[in-house]
Amino acid sequence: MEHAPLELPDDPQLTTNITHFARALRVAGLPAGPGRVADAIRAVAAAGFGERADFYYTLRACFTARPEHRAVFDQVFRLYWRDPRYLEHMMSMLTPAVRGVAEDRTVKSAEKRAAEALLHGVDRDAPDMGDGEAGGTEIEVDTTLTMSREERLKTLDFEQMSVAEMAEAKRIIAQMTLSVPPLVSRRTEAAAHGSRPDWRRTMRGAMARGGDVVEFARKDRRERWPSLVALCDISGSMSSYSRAVLHFLHAVSNAKGAGWAEVHAFTFGTRLTNITRHMGARDVDAALAAAGAEAQDWEGGTRIGACLEAFNRDWSRRVLGRGAVVLLITDGLDRDEPERLEAAMERLALSSRRVIWVNPLLRWDGFAPKAAGIRAMLPHVSSFRAGHNIAALAGLAEAVARPDDPGEKARLTSALRAS
Repeated sequence: MEHAPLELPDDPQLTTNITHFARALRVAGLPAGPGRVADAIRAVAAAGFGERADFYYTLRACFTARPEHRAVFDQVFRLYWRDPRYLEHMMSMLTPAVRGVAEDRTVKSAEKRAAEALLHGVDRDAPDMGDGEAGGTEIEVDTTLTMSREERLKTLDFEQMSVAEMAEAKRIIAQMTLSVPPLVSRRTEAAAHGSRPDWRRTMRGAMARGGDVVEFARKDRRERWPSLVALCDISGSMSSYSRAVLHFLHAVSNAKGAGWAEVHAFTFGTRLTNITRHMGARDVDAALAAAGAEAQDWEGGTRIGACLEAFNRDWSRRVLGRGAVVLLITDGLDRDEPERLEAAMERLALSSRRVIWVNPLLRWDGFAPKAAGIRAMLPHVSSFRAGHNIAALAGLAEAVARPDDPGEKARLTSALRAS
């Protein structure tokens, strides 16, 4: 993070300023309670301002408990302490249709969330149009076909959601299901209206009646339910999306009658972690808190090849039976050798019934398989789907229900061959 010159007044009132700063962090979702405020005040008094970066790192050490808190902290810190026009900038963040202060650009991670936290409780008056605008033309806007709030939320990127929008998105995700059609086995079972005659049961019944065939017994092929195995990338580039996907997996794990025999969940960044038992908790917040405590590589690096090798070696024979469907949630940006990743993906594809790759990078219209990791993984997946918003997760449910759905794989494979 670049540090601009930090000019403090002669009477900075640091206690009051740090208290209000902590309140903004708390509204943004960070655990900035009174104890942390007291620690921050004492730490700033002890560290002083000998270096321009000291103030930033001192407050960050006091107010961030996990790596995923840093993105929100950085944005709130920049707006509160560094930006001389932070109020105008935040207002433009929350009203993107009004241009002037904010540039026409993509919202950065946690930026809207930080702006909303700092403007919590502030009255947002309408702009003063001046006397010259009083006699202007009145404009009427027909909003008959405007998307509802929930429809807009379904198409909003998880990374650009505010705190309130993310809470509403989690409520919608908790109601989603991931139904799957049953698998037809080669074995048969007795069925009153089966499609095949059961000659063995028919003759056994006839022998019990002295050789008279009273009725023909019938049978049909058995149906069984597959297992679902989710491998979720929790590296730094995937953190916003992996949290939403884990909420979705919790809803799937606790859904009754969805058809899955078993649901297994794993996270990976620099190492593989089995969080299946945590997904069974009824409360989603408790489940994700326990999963986060066990997975120590949140927002770290990415070693997809090594983690898939560990899964193939330690878990594939245990959880990939019964025709398991694998959900692989990752952007495919790997630091391992492409050959190692390709070999691990090939074995994973051969061990499972289907591998569905969920990649949030598909939200970009110009996405192309240029990264070495993506080029190594793409040939070994059955379906390639986006996973950056609620609508994409709903599309994922449709892909699971249709075994022949390739998603974007055909288009990207053609682009890969042409390159």
